[in-house]
Amino acid sequence: MTDPKKRLRKQIFMSVIILLSIMAIAGAVTGVKIFAQDTVDKAGEGTRLEANLEKSISPEQASVSRFAFIAAAVAFGLGAIGAGIAIGNVGAAAMGAIAEKPEVAGQALIFVALAEGLVVFGFITALMILGKA
Repeated sequence: MTDPKKRLRKQIFMSVIILLSIMAIAGAVTGVKIFAQDTVDKAGEGTRLEANLEKSISPEQASVSRFAFIAAAVAFGLGAIGAGIAIGNVGAAAMGAIAEKPEVAGQALIFVALAEGLVVFGFITALMILGKA
């Protein structure tokens, strides 16, 4: 049999790798979209009207919005990683407690839900950052 700690570390490592891969893909797609938008704005041709060109964002604002996307991704990503670690630890302890005393199942569920709240806080923080950008 494999050691449970090694298996848990491997699962956490794979989860972090998958999360970082998703964040990298989303960042690349967003970066390409912003770059394409800047290129269209600089060209001044195509489907954009002159009124829309006057409202286009400056290069300084574009770089700030890029950093806002990165900050939002980090806020949500770290919140999700922290929640995953917390739920893993709290869930394991809760299952052990429920196995010994089934009447504590409601209390154990509350503690798992509190750990899940970390994801919600990360998501709200990311939305607030994106709302300012």
